[in-house]
Amino acid sequence: MSEWQPNVLVFLCQWALKSDSEWTQRMEVPPGARIVEVPCTGRLNPFLLVSALQRGADGLLVVGCEPGHCHYKEGNYAARRKFATLQRFLEYLGVEAGRVQVVWLSKTESGKFPGLVERLIKDVQQLGPLGAVAERMAVLPLQSQEVPLAGRDSRPAAPQS
Repeated sequence: MSEWQPNVLVFLCQWALKSDSEWTQRMEVPPGARIVEVPCTGRLNPFLLVSALQRGADGLLVVGCEPGHCHYKEGNYAARRKFATLQRFLEYLGVEAGRVQVVWLSKTESGKFPGLVERLIKDVQQLGPLGAVAERMAVLPLQSQEVPLAGRDSRPAAPQS
């Protein structure tokens, strides 16, 4: 029987790897990993990451610019705050810490990208499939479902007489 291969999703800031040689490194991503390029990690909604886990991702990697070097000035500072809160929420749900990793790359460290993806895959293989935790997460509303927003009247309209 072949070894289980996890499905991992990599959210990559479009500004984290800029040079042509760095772009070619993206093609060296191991099988089972998918790259989603985002304008800035600060624009990532944490519930998108939760939704990815609910929909079958076994592990997530968020790769952003080194703090202080964000193309949008403060995006990675916002991302750090969001992901710190998200990690605590995922711990509460029973998701192991190694399943969701956040990495900040400086210009001199960008050659580490393929190794970061391989490390995530190795960590997730050791943890095994998300399984029962994903079932517990299934009670959370998916991002695509209609969720009432604060400040809006979420009560049904009264019948007209």
